[in-house]
Amino acid sequence: MTELLAHFRNIFSAFLILTVSLSAQSYPDSKVDELLRKGIDKIINQHYDDAKKIFSELDKSRSDIPLGKIYLAATEIAESYDYESPYNHKIITDYLETAKAISKKLIEKDEKNIWNKYFLALTEGYIAYYDAIRGSWLQAVSTSLSSISLFEDILEVDSSFHDAYIAIGTFKYWKSAKTEFLNWLPFVDDEKDLGIKLLTIAVKNSSYNYHLAVNSLVWIYIDRERFGDAIELAEKALIKYPESRIFRWGLARAYEDIDTQRAIKEYYKVLNSYPDSLKSNKVNEVTLKHIIAQQYFKIGKKSEAKKLCEDILNIRNYTEFEKEKLGKRLKRVQNLYSELNSY
Repeated sequence: MTELLAHFRNIFSAFLILTVSLSAQSYPDSKVDELLRKGIDKIINQHYDDAKKIFSELDKSRSDIPLGKIYLAATEIAESYDYESPYNHKIITDYLETAKAISKKLIEKDEKNIWNKYFLALTEGYIAYYDAIRGSWLQAVSTSLSSISLFEDILEVDSSFHDAYIAIGTFKYWKSAKTEFLNWLPFVDDEKDLGIKLLTIAVKNSSYNYHLAVNSLVWIYIDRERFGDAIELAEKALIKYPESRIFRWGLARAYEDIDTQRAIKEYYKVLNSYPDSLKSNKVNEVTLKHIIAQQYFKIGKKSEAKKLCEDILNIRNYTEFEKEKLGKRLKRVQNLYSELNSY
C-alpha cells in the first residue's frame, strides 16, 4: 500500500498528461498524422532521441500548428521523468508557452475549428502535468481543470473524440477516489464507476494515445484491488510494446498481491532495462531495489532483502538532485535494514 500511495504522484500526473490525447479521428493532414504516430511510439518505447527528431521534423514542416512544439516538450518531460534526471526547464517552458500562444491565435482566427480548441487543451494539459511533477499542485489543478473543461466542450461538438475520455475518465475517478469522505454530501457525486467506464471506452477506441488510457486504467484497477484485471490489461499492452517500462511497472505492482515472486521478477526487468549510459543515475536504482527488498521481506526472504538494503546504503556521492529525490526513501531503507538486523 505504501508503494501505491507513493506512486499516486504518477497517477496524478497521469490524469494531467492524459490531456495529450488526440482524437480517435486522425488529424486531417496525413503527414502530420504519420509523424505523430511514429513519434508517440518512440516515446512509449523510450527511444527519446528518435522521438525528438520526428517531432522536430513535424515542427519544421508545420510551424503553423503547435503539435511539434507540444510533443517536443512532451518528449523532454517523459525522458527526464523516466530517467529521474533534472528537467530542462527553459526548453520545456519555451516550447509550451510558444505552443499556447499559437493555439490562442488559431482560436481567434477560427473558434469553431475543433482542432484549434484541442490544441489549447493539449497545451494546458502539458503545462499542468509539468507543474504537477515539479510539485506545484495548486497551479497544476487549476490548469488541469481548464483543460478538462475544454475537452468536455470538444465532446459536446464531437463525441467520437474518444481519447478525450481518457482525460475526463481519469480525472473523474481520482477526484472521487480521493474525496470519498465527502460522498455523503448531496452535492458531491461518486463518479468512480463512470471514470472506469470512460477509460474502458478509450482503451477500445482511442487512436494516438491508447497507452495513456491503458496506464491510467491499470493503476485504477490496482487502486480498486482488481489485480487480475490490471494484470490482464498490462500484459496485453506489453505484447504490443514489450520494451515499455510504463506498462511493466504497473504489471509488477499488480502482481505484488497475487504472486510476489512474479512481482520481483518484473521489477528486476524494469531495473535492468535502463540503458548503460544511466548506470550512474542512482534514483531508479535505489527506488527499485527498495521496492524489491520490501517484496522479499514480505515473503520471508530476509537475506535477499538485507543484501539489497546493503547495496543501497553503500551507495555514495549522491548529487544534490538525487539527495532531494531520495531523502525520505533512504530513511525508509535504513528503517527496513534495522528491522532485518533485529531478527
